Amino acid sequence: MKITEIETFANEFVCFVRVTAENGAQGWGQVAPYYADITAQVVQRQVAPYALGQDALDIDHLMDIIPEKEHKFPGSYLRRAMGGLDTALWDLRGKMVGKPVCELIGGSPGKVRAYASSMKRDITPRDEVDRLCRLRDEQGFDAFKFRIGAECGRGQDEWPGRTEEIVPAMHKAMGDDIVLLVDANSCYAPGQAIEIGKMLEQNGVSHFEEPCPYWEYEQTKHVTEALGIDVTGGEQDCELQNWRHMIDWRVVDIVQPDVCYLGGLTRTLRVADMAHKADLPCTPHCANLSMVTLFTMHLLRAIPNAGKYLELSIEKEDYYPWQYDLFVTSPYDINAGHATVTATPGWGVEINPDWLEKSQHMSSKLF
Repeated sequence: MKITEIETFANEFVCFVRVTAENGAQGWGQVAPYYADITAQVVQRQVAPYALGQDALDIDHLMDIIPEKEHKFPGSYLRRAMGGLDTALWDLRGKMVGKPVCELIGGSPGKVRAYASSMKRDITPRDEVDRLCRLRDEQGFDAFKFRIGAECGRGQDEWPGRTEEIVPAMHKAMGDDIVLLVDANSCYAPGQAIEIGKMLEQNGVSHFEEPCPYWEYEQTKHVTEALGIDVTGGEQDCELQNWRHMIDWRVVDIVQPDVCYLGGLTRTLRVADMAHKADLPCTPHCANLSMVTLFTMHLLRAIPNAGKYLELSIEKEDYYPWQYDLFVTSPYDINAGHATVTATPGWGVEINPDWLEKSQHMSSKLF
């Protein structure tokens, strides 16, 4: 069953991909957010030419041949574009057989425990504590992630003393029954990261994400070996050979691939399998409410080494306005701290026609 058309619907932040097969079957996917209009061009120029005319059900083959055909262009943009094709094909396959994607990969519909994930650093510790406590009380979350340091901060905090204030304040407010996670976004050199990590250990934090520049594997490994809490990372890594090194060298305690950054569900399943064989949990990165969180929900319902929870962004329209009005009905309703994967075929979501109408549309066809 050949692929006959690949369409992109994009704005600066989001790009949906629709794939049509020769029997008329269609599926929807998405490339990684941010500069998504650029990625849409990559889909049409560097992905579609190799996918048109190929078997729509042989996704593994396509995820192998496209990077080989475009071997002069390794890296993020091509992988982001491949992810749009991959996720659309999984949706197409699920709709053809009447099953949700999670069932296609060995899982089942059902609940997924979520942690409330803050994206803000421009918020005072007091205000952050207050809003996370409200979410605990109103939506039943029992796990929260907040930000420390500054993004790629070269050892500097967002403002002096913020990290040292927010960590004990959060522990005091939440107590020992609530799971606390932090994300340093590549802020620290190893020595400083270890020092911060010791403070985290003393304040009930169990998850220390991306403590060092993510591309410096040796630095992160040094921190992992020095601390008793879980050091985690991998969201930015989009090459499978790098993942093999990370896992073989035990750079982190928990792997965090991002389905959209890595190049789709198929490649993420490969990373999760590598981690499973190394006895490492997989808690993927999915830091916004576009389709990436939905992809991750299906993944977590299927893989044997699924981490404890799903990352769920808590940011509203004032912070991420682009992630709203994407769907006819949101798939991210939270009940007692859990999201739900439904039995609806494919990804189980309908893209908002009004959003599509306003987007930039491009198409590549076989005939």
